This record gives sequence, structure tokens and C-alpha cells, in this order.
Amino acid sequence: MDLYLPIANLSVNALVIVALGLGVGLLSGMFGVGGGFLTTPLLIVYGIPPTVAAASAASQVTGASVSGVFAHLRRNGVDIKMGVVLVAGGILGSIAGAVLFRLLQASGQIDTTIAILYVVMLGSIGGMMLYESVTTLRAQALGKPPKARRRRHHPLVAALPLRWRFYRSGLYISPLAPLLLGFATGVLTILLGVGGGFILVPAMLYLLGMGAQVVVGTSLFQILFVTAWATMVHATTTKAVDIVLAALLLVGSVIGAQLGAQFAQKAKPEYLRLLLAIMVLLVAVRMFLGLAWRPDEIFSVELA
Repeated sequence: MDLYLPIANLSVNALVIVALGLGVGLLSGMFGVGGGFLTTPLLIVYGIPPTVAAASAASQVTGASVSGVFAHLRRNGVDIKMGVVLVAGGILGSIAGAVLFRLLQASGQIDTTIAILYVVMLGSIGGMMLYESVTTLRAQALGKPPKARRRRHHPLVAALPLRWRFYRSGLYISPLAPLLLGFATGVLTILLGVGGGFILVPAMLYLLGMGAQVVVGTSLFQILFVTAWATMVHATTTKAVDIVLAALLLVGSVIGAQLGAQFAQKAKPEYLRLLLAIMVLLVAVRMFLGLAWRPDEIFSVELA
């Protein structure tokens, strides 16, 4: 069943887009990530223009984050004060990102920039996840207990001026640290159409030193508001949000998230992380080939 995407200016198979959203939603439910970091590159691989893919994926992540935020709020798993600071930084970052997006768009380099950023980002994150997963599985095979992580914020965070108490997170740190972290995530949200949870969660754990019980909920809180704002910024400035594409993705991701959550309860987390790392690296390799591979003949004419 083909549908015309008015902003992307092409026809797509609606079932394929829904299936793509289903797969990303499945990953979201299994691994606790927003899924936007895979949605955009997969859309690009399918043939959607990178600008439209990034803008539309942000709106899809917004919808997929709503139920997760409410679930964590019911369990008191959200640090509202920390979340508000992260959201403030994210909104400022999304404004800066929109300016950068328009400059790159005007220079004709936006598509290449998005692809390069994804190759670097997915390659580095996938590599770290693969290393961590293999190390954990090897330690388990040898019967060694995993090393306990010391909960402590980074020395650079401790050096920042001003300090606030974030009681739910158990922190006494400068609000500039989460503000800058939110700013960086906001820039990425605009440029790449990602929620930023795959960067935000480890940064909150290892840089800010937040307790694990509130990290995921607070991250989703920030993602919800920042991606909603980013969608509005895209809709009013870059004009790149394709509502038909976003709706198809959302239908699939809502169903997939429920299935993924059920599957995650039965599978071992170490194997889930290993599977996600492999998938991320495969997407990075595919995008790298799209950038570097040059066909023998750029144009071909077939005579009837």
C-alpha cells in the first residue's frame, strides 16, 4: 500500500514504514532507549531525505516517550528539579541547533553532515557497548563477579560554580552541569532527530553521578519536552516535519514498545546489550558505505 509523503515529496510503502516503527519500538521496549538514534538512519537507508527523516523522527520520539514518563512518575522515578534544568538546557540547545541546521541547509551540506555525524556517533557508541557486553559475558563465563561502579560525579562537574541540592537524585552539584548536558542533547535533537537518551543516560550516570533509580525516568522527562519543542521548531523554521511519515512511525512504535517490554522481561540483559551493539554497528557500517562507496557509473541509461 503506497502513500505519498507531502514533505518528503515521494511515495513509500506504508506497511514498510509501520514495520520500521514496529522494529524501533521493539528495541525501545527491550533496551529502554527512545529509538530515535536508529529511526533516522534507517529512514535514510530506505530513501527518505535526511532532513525530513531527522525532523519527523523527533516527533515520533515525542509520542513514544509519553507513556514511559507517566510510568516512571507513578513509581517516583523522576527527579523533577533535575529534569526541569535539563529541559531548559535542551530548549536553548534546540534553538541553537535550528540556527545551525538552517546554515547547513543553506550551504547544501546538511544531508552529508547528518550522515557523517551518525556514522561517528553510532560507531563510537556501538563499539563501547560491544566492548562492555563482551567483557561482562567473558567475566560471567569465568565466574568472576562484575565490578561495582562507584557513584560519583566527574571532577569537572565538581569544579563548576554554584551548587544546588537535587534531593531525588541525591546530588549537591552546580546546575550548570545538567544545563550544559541538556544543551548538547538539544542540539543533537534538532540535527539528528534523536531523543538523546542513549547519550543522556550514561552521561547522567557517569558524569553527574545520579542514582540509577531515577536516571531513566528523568531522561524520558527531558526527552519528552525537548523533542516536542524540537518538533515545533522544525515545523516553524525548517519546514521538514512530514506528519504522514511521523504518524506511520508512531503507529508501529507504540505496538512494538509493548511487545519489546514483554520480551525484555524474559531475556538476559547482557545478551540484549550485545544484540543492540551489533545492530548499531551494522547501521553505522551501512551508512558509512553510503557515504564512501562510489558506483562504477554514476548515471546509466537503459534503451528500450
